[in-house]
Amino acid sequence: MTDRPDRNGLSADELAAELRVFLAEHHPGRTPPATVPTAAAERLAFQRTWQATLFDHGWAAPGWPRRWGGMGLPLRLQAVHHREMALARTPVAPSRIGYIVGPSLLAYGTEAQLERFLRPLIRTDELWCQGFSEPDAGSDLASLRTRAVLDGDVYRVTGRKVWTSGAQFADWMLCLARTGPAGSGAAGITALALDMHAPGVNARPLRDMTGGAHFAEVELDDVRVPVAYRVGDENAGWAVARATLGHERSTSLASAGMRYRRVTGDLLELAQRRGRTDDPYDRDALARAVTDARLLEWSGQRVLGRVLEGGEPGPLASVIRLQHALFEQGLHELATDLLGPHAALAASEAHLAAGGKQDGAWLRGFLRTRASTIGAGTAEIQRTTIADKVLGLREVGR
Repeated sequence: MTDRPDRNGLSADELAAELRVFLAEHHPGRTPPATVPTAAAERLAFQRTWQATLFDHGWAAPGWPRRWGGMGLPLRLQAVHHREMALARTPVAPSRIGYIVGPSLLAYGTEAQLERFLRPLIRTDELWCQGFSEPDAGSDLASLRTRAVLDGDVYRVTGRKVWTSGAQFADWMLCLARTGPAGSGAAGITALALDMHAPGVNARPLRDMTGGAHFAEVELDDVRVPVAYRVGDENAGWAVARATLGHERSTSLASAGMRYRRVTGDLLELAQRRGRTDDPYDRDALARAVTDARLLEWSGQRVLGRVLEGGEPGPLASVIRLQHALFEQGLHELATDLLGPHAALAASEAHLAAGGKQDGAWLRGFLRTRASTIGAGTAEIQRTTIADKVLGLREVGR
């Protein structure tokens, strides 16, 4: 894969210009909105086709090593890449979880695993889900009960996972399972790459209040996983989990900061259409939204820089996760306030909404972001981590 285009030597302006040419020729567009598939399976296929186009032309995974199909760009050029994609309103990546799992594979996977998994992951020929949460082990992963018993050259996995994003569409799961004795806590957990098409896997979608099914419950009944697909050492899966959660809470949100800069532009346009830009209260709220979007973008770049230098996101991941959750909830609350009664119109009835055709999407975003302070560790977990690891308050109180 080293024959892929090397754009490391380009200036920011040169990279932006080259990317704009590519987008002008290949971007599938998002308007008119009616042409964008709305059914989940169709929308996923649309996004996978776009991701494959990016990969085939050497524009996917800007920060990942070129050896594995990424672009290997330095941070300053990654920012350009994310900015141009956001401004062009390109389809979002269909497998955000895959881009969270990938860095953990790079850090803990074997050479054979990297050869097997990374290319189809980046191109989204194969989708991943993250099998962490369980009915009795949500934020407290150390108490998970799914068991993996070594039997020759395979692990036999039995248990149940829940709130597993995209599991019904996934080909692979990064699964945490207990291999140590009961009560061994974090020290008895192993990470496995589990084939979601293997016998014994049953994923059932969970409907949420947006009307969609973004999560699933997954039953694992004596699923056989080759030892060769163990990620890291046996009983050392906690480190893999921490790395994965760190990337989920930080680096995966780096591009979101760029995207939200564009979304706040949409918010300002909405306020203008609704005649709400002269009110001092509204002006203050809009200014805060724009400012917070920029802070989120800069925070993402800060932690990306740390990772690119070989470090881990560390406690900063909790800062960014909390910052992101509160920001996107506040953003959509402000949008629905600006819309007033029109906010109650569903996205499918957007033609009834006053003004723009996309107004119904704000309500869907409002409902979706109610879960932002729960997923990937609750806001309370993030605040505790910040208090302990960033501010050192536990030591102060001793």
